Amino acid sequence: MKESGLYINGKWSRGSGRKTFMTLNPATGNPIADVVAGNTKDAQEAIRAAEKALPAWSETPAPQRAEYLFEISRRLKKDKEKLANHLSEEMGKVMKEARGDVQEAIDVFEYMAGEGRRLFGHTTPSELRNKIAYTVRRPVGVVGLITPWNFPMAIPAWKIAPALVCGNTIVFKPSSDTPRTAAELVQCIHDAGVPDGIINMVTGSASDVGKEIVTNKKIRGISFTGSHTTGEWITQHAGIKKVGLELGGKNAIIVMDDADVDLAVDGIIWGGFGTTGQRCTAASRVIVHEKIAKELEEKLVQRASKLRLGDGRKTTTDVGPLINERAVEKSILYSQIGRKEAKLACGGKALDTKGFFFEPTVFTHVKSNARIAHEEIFGPIVSVIRVKSLNEAIRVCNDSQYGLSSSIYTNNIANAMHAIAKIETGITYVNSSTIGAEVHLPFGGVKGTGNGTREAGIEGIHEFSETKTVYIDYSGKLQKAQGIE
Repeated sequence: MKESGLYINGKWSRGSGRKTFMTLNPATGNPIADVVAGNTKDAQEAIRAAEKALPAWSETPAPQRAEYLFEISRRLKKDKEKLANHLSEEMGKVMKEARGDVQEAIDVFEYMAGEGRRLFGHTTPSELRNKIAYTVRRPVGVVGLITPWNFPMAIPAWKIAPALVCGNTIVFKPSSDTPRTAAELVQCIHDAGVPDGIINMVTGSASDVGKEIVTNKKIRGISFTGSHTTGEWITQHAGIKKVGLELGGKNAIIVMDDADVDLAVDGIIWGGFGTTGQRCTAASRVIVHEKIAKELEEKLVQRASKLRLGDGRKTTTDVGPLINERAVEKSILYSQIGRKEAKLACGGKALDTKGFFFEPTVFTHVKSNARIAHEEIFGPIVSVIRVKSLNEAIRVCNDSQYGLSSSIYTNNIANAMHAIAKIETGITYVNSSTIGAEVHLPFGGVKGTGNGTREAGIEGIHEFSETKTVYIDYSGKLQKAQGIE
């Protein structure tokens, strides 16, 4: 069994408390790594290291900071297959998705390295003569990054890459379900030559490590991806600092009566059961026009029933395990709730075997106000809701506390444009599933999904930098704005 430690000020350590916890292979339930359980003291040490490293790193020219990101990207690319295999073992996703997880990290480091030559501000004319007005981007400072287990390499990369290129230093807390993958990413950053103290990783509990990162006044920014409940707690306890939150979704695919039904079913299978439904962008609701509902339901159930569960590293596997026993229990609970609210068309059971497996599940004849249509399950459970019109479909889609991703399948451009304008989400796909973000475009949502920040693309730069406005008056006299004499 492998060991994984804390990474503080450029060195791996066993921490001050010398306590550990095990991470499990969700396909077997067997332990795969013994991980150091950091505590409040360890988090404070990491914060001090980041604070000490901040002046030199923030003063390093951005194009030089970017060179480290290019090197990280190259190293990830070189070790992609090994990293994907380890990721699949620890998180459970099938190999093609594990490779995609690593590729996303490769892409985001490469993209954000390119931003090192830009870090755009903007210039604008002054209202006065002999005066220049423009903006520049400055680092936030020491930032705390708290990431989930479902994309154990991609999501940390989304946060780490822009934080580094903008000149921040980092205290990083990964999920306790996937700490080994996080450690491999940090080791890659270390091997790329990033100076000591600039990135620090502390594994451990939310009550010790997470709480210290969120509440410590020396940390000037927080970026968190996880549950809505934890996001609310962070909002209440972080104090006055920059906070970015991505808090999940209850995403819907709308299928209109003029849609290509087979294409829509492809999207539903991928969106509902890819990553075993454990995505914040998972397509957990299907809102289908009643004219084609029966055809779509039959094809969806036929496809879902044939999906093969198993170890994600096996080529015969279509759907991997859930992350842990709690996730299985949650899917069992919502399956029981769904049986009382709708018609179980397929699945609905946990497998009586090693590992944490739950059958791909489809409920039909679901009412729009059902619990399974409103509450985030984070498992392979899809609810099909019938509607009579596009306006009703959009109303049902918007009847959610979340607003992350959405999709519409239609061959009518007017339907597509109306949906884009009226659906209350941060992302809308047309004739594609609710998942598949690209690193050069912003990612995030509205309503209960977050607090207005976005990750990736240029918005990732905005999340990890502050805007400074600059005025240079070379008139040689005191000039007053707004026409004041």
